[in-house]
Amino acid sequence: MQPDWRRRTRALAGYAGGVLLGVAAWQIVGSHSQPQIFVTLTATLRHLGSMIDDGTLPQALVNSFSVYGAGVGIAILLGALGGLLLARIRVLRVAFEPYIMGLYATPLIALIPFILALLGYRFWPKVVVVFLFCVFPVLLATQRGAQSVAVELMEVAKLYRSSERAIWLHVVIPYTLPFFMTGVRQALARGLVGMIAADIFLSANGLGGLLVSAAQQFSTAEMLAVVLVITVAGLMLMAVGRLVEKYFARWRVTG
Repeated sequence: MQPDWRRRTRALAGYAGGVLLGVAAWQIVGSHSQPQIFVTLTATLRHLGSMIDDGTLPQALVNSFSVYGAGVGIAILLGALGGLLLARIRVLRVAFEPYIMGLYATPLIALIPFILALLGYRFWPKVVVVFLFCVFPVLLATQRGAQSVAVELMEVAKLYRSSERAIWLHVVIPYTLPFFMTGVRQALARGLVGMIAADIFLSANGLGGLLVSAAQQFSTAEMLAVVLVITVAGLMLMAVGRLVEKYFARWRVTG
């Protein structure tokens, strides 16, 4: 078996080689394309720098991620609470599960015109869109975790005559936590999609607004610059989600 440092070095070298290959391919393809169709990475980075200098990008980031933070935060809170209640109270599960599964199966983009018609174009309608994109992974993962609590654990808790509160605090919630974190990781990624969709459909500001503006002006460099920012933000959020999930997954009970 290879030492850990050697395997990590090879993995890092492979990752760096893949990134360099992508950068080279972007630069070569961009240098042989029309500027209206595709531009080089250096031209994209120059445009990104100008957007930072004139304040366009920082303001768009504030607008978009204030919506993202509010929507994801509310979705995590209500998703966790709803998942626990659905798992522990059968009548609620029977009553609401068809609606939950129906909404989860519906392409959420299709609901945005109704949200627009009902609530308008301001901040909170966009939060609602991000919330809808995020809440179902958290809710369903939490419900699944709470429903799969090991029977032996529940029997031991009842054997010691634990109260319902003690069962929740010391059995159900700790057992459910890794499942909940899996839902949170998925919600972080889906929230980014909801944020861009809300920006594009509900009001022309934020990162989605910059994309719409760039497309209308045929500014490929601006579009690629915004896409690059969104991609980096998505990678960072997924990395954070994986780290947090890995930390809490240590508690996962297997077998």
